[in-house]
Amino acid sequence: MPSRPGPPSPRVLLIEDDPGDVVLVEALLEEVDPALRLAVATSVDEVLARGMLAEADCVLLDLHLPGTQGLDGLHALLAADGAAAVCVLTGLDDAHLGIAAVGAGAQDYLVKGKADGEVLIRAIRYAIERRRAEAGLARLREERLAAAESARLERGLLPKPLLAGSAVRSRSYYRAGRTRSVIGGDFFDAVRGSSGAVHAIVGDVAGHGPDEAALGALLRVSWRALVLAGVDEAQVLPKLQQVLVSERHDPALFTTVCTVSLDGTADGGCRALVRLAGHPPPVALRPVPCSVAPPVGLPLGISAGATWEPVELTLAPDWAMLLYTDGLVEGRGPAPGGLLWEEGLLDVLGRERGTGLDDLPARLVEAAEGFHGGPLLDDVAILLLSADDQPAGTERTAT
Repeated sequence: MPSRPGPPSPRVLLIEDDPGDVVLVEALLEEVDPALRLAVATSVDEVLARGMLAEADCVLLDLHLPGTQGLDGLHALLAADGAAAVCVLTGLDDAHLGIAAVGAGAQDYLVKGKADGEVLIRAIRYAIERRRAEAGLARLREERLAAAESARLERGLLPKPLLAGSAVRSRSYYRAGRTRSVIGGDFFDAVRGSSGAVHAIVGDVAGHGPDEAALGALLRVSWRALVLAGVDEAQVLPKLQQVLVSERHDPALFTTVCTVSLDGTADGGCRALVRLAGHPPPVALRPVPCSVAPPVGLPLGISAGATWEPVELTLAPDWAMLLYTDGLVEGRGPAPGGLLWEEGLLDVLGRERGTGLDDLPARLVEAAEGFHGGPLLDDVAILLLSADDQPAGTERTAT
């Protein structure tokens, strides 16, 4: 059986002004590892002036060099390269100085005259591996902190529907298609306006990167601001398109949107006004699931003169409506080679009529993933609005 290759011979930089000590260290190291590459400098200033730290895996530093006192040389090296692996060389009576050097950032200290070749090479390899491990842990900590900060930011951008005081309840489901991301280009929101009507939106920014996710969050916040400011319902989409056009990073980028305005009627039902901008239509769940199909206008960002005509419908007192993005229906469907699409979603909703509204969004995703054979690849946003018997202000979100 061929032997496994050992670790590569390290590159060692010896900073020593005593020629006799240089010869001794060279001999000790060559006896143990003839392939080891040893460079020699007589002062820390020479090392820094010639940029020799970049070519060394480990530094052997004599603490008694001309022009330096105590740990001055060590401090200068670590100031130039905080990741340098340094072992210090001390005299027989300077063990306390070696310990202080380790506390200041050296990896180890060696006493001259007591370190043979095996001790030297072991200390060198230990210093190199320990420094690599420390650097790896530092990078891991930085990555975790950055990921946690990003996750906190993204969670803060997810909406909290503002429906307190209305007769409308919301359940939602959100999952980004990007790996290790909390939000994607899809977005949703629902708020109670100043007139008492409830307004809801589901949208999908074309694309899947972080820029699209940021734009989706911006559009959602802008839509909420327009609604809460009392902008006329018919003017919300034109103004949202202005925001998109001014903020998008790519002039070809567009966004599909579905908006719903809900206002109570005298008989306890609800009047709904639905507008589509290139987006899948919502589904009225009761008495049986059926698509609400207004004229489909162009997506936002395609044409400055685009219009979005609404469809108006009256919902019974026990109404429920499902808004979603196309990530839910663009996976594989039950038919070989086909996609789920709206027709397949209606079939799933028909089979899930006994499922409670609280559990329905997650059940729909489970069914879509079952047909697809695994996780859905696109962002998925689902907003389920209804009138029910829950206490006022109750809202549920599943992520």
